[in-house]
Amino acid sequence: MPPSPTQLVDRGAVVPGRTPDSSVTVRRSPPRSQAGVTRRPLLTRRSLRYALGLLWLLDGVLQLQPFMFTRGFAHLVIAPTAAGQPFFVAAPVRWNAHLIGAHPALFNGAFAGVQLALGIGLLLPRRCRLALVASIAWAGGVWYLGEGLGGVAGGHVSGLVGAPGAALLYAVLALAAWPGRHRQPLEASPEAATRPPRWILKAWAALWLGYAVLSLLPGNGSSTAIEGQLSSSASTVSPWLADLDHGVADAVHGAGAGSGVLLVAAQLSIGLLALGRGRLQRAALWSGMALALVYWAGGQSFGQLFSGQATDPSTGPLLVLMGLAGLGAVAGADYRIPRLHLHRTPRDATRRRAALS
Repeated sequence: MPPSPTQLVDRGAVVPGRTPDSSVTVRRSPPRSQAGVTRRPLLTRRSLRYALGLLWLLDGVLQLQPFMFTRGFAHLVIAPTAAGQPFFVAAPVRWNAHLIGAHPALFNGAFAGVQLALGIGLLLPRRCRLALVASIAWAGGVWYLGEGLGGVAGGHVSGLVGAPGAALLYAVLALAAWPGRHRQPLEASPEAATRPPRWILKAWAALWLGYAVLSLLPGNGSSTAIEGQLSSSASTVSPWLADLDHGVADAVHGAGAGSGVLLVAAQLSIGLLALGRGRLQRAALWSGMALALVYWAGGQSFGQLFSGQATDPSTGPLLVLMGLAGLGAVAGADYRIPRLHLHRTPRDATRRRAALS
């Protein structure tokens, strides 16, 4: 069987039947391990959709807790997110809390139904696009009216306690999970359309750089502020989680002012290294996921999933999922060589000149 034009280019040969100004882009094979197996993405767009579907199902189940059908859901979960916020955030949140408080069972039943439907839709391949659009719209509404933009506008939150809000991360991950289009075989490998988009790395970097900025704001980055955030979290959870928060708070107190500086440096490093390449970029992703789990256990008390009042697992698991999507985006990336000009053979050139004469 004769070799293909791509094989001839790799061997340095000339492909007949091409004009002198024609050119192609040739793709090198993705990097292979020592065993000779192509490195595949750790997380694909499809698996990301499945993970999002399971998280939406979890949110729907949490919304079915008995407490959620009472006025306490509006007054103790939603209304407090307006505290310390500017008017354009606080006013809509208070209006939403008042509306839900008037008919808590009706609204909460609708909320649970929507989230369960989103989860089921994301698990069905034929309905995934519609479910992704709906989840982005729903997450945007929850982020504004239910979470008060995650408290970011007030500047009194940090990554430790769940900034910028779980709903925003749901929307970002839904965009990253959108089914990709297969490109031409000479331009990308077949796995390219299954990998999460590379812009997720920039989103990851922006997120951690934003954490560093929030930690530098007055009242957020000092050891006293960190202790206060941990103690506040401990006051609303079960005893064993409270002991965990108090233990972390004692460690922060022992470290003194250096704890705040170390936290800012870690967040800044993760954000900057994520913009790089190679091992440092992967190190930033793994380090960010590890720190996100520390935040989830310490400042977020595992999303207070066992309190009976949790509406979502908080940002910890979502950050881990985002980091895995970033690793999937860089795994098996295409390596390209410059465009090569493929000239015709001298015999073909002679025939063409004869035909034109």
